[in-house]
Amino acid sequence: MGALELREELRKYIEIGDSNFLKALHKTAQSYIEQKRLDRMIAEGEEDIKAGRVHDQDEVQKMIEGWTKE
Repeated sequence: MGALELREELRKYIEIGDSNFLKALHKTAQSYIEQKRLDRMIAEGEEDIKAGRVHDQDEVQKMIEGWTKE
C-alpha cells in the first residue's frame, strides 16, 4: 500500500474513531516524529565526530561559562 492509500485509509479511521482511538493515534504519531528527530540529531552528531568537529572538556567548560556571563 502506497502513501496515498495509507493517508486515505487513515483519514477514514480518524473520521470514525472515538476519543480513545484518536488519543492513541496522536500519541503514536508524536512518538514517531520525536524519534525521527532524535535519530537525525544522533546522525548529525556522528557526522560531526567523523569530521573531527568535536570539543574537549576544557573548551566545553569555557563555552558554558561564556553563556552564563551573558
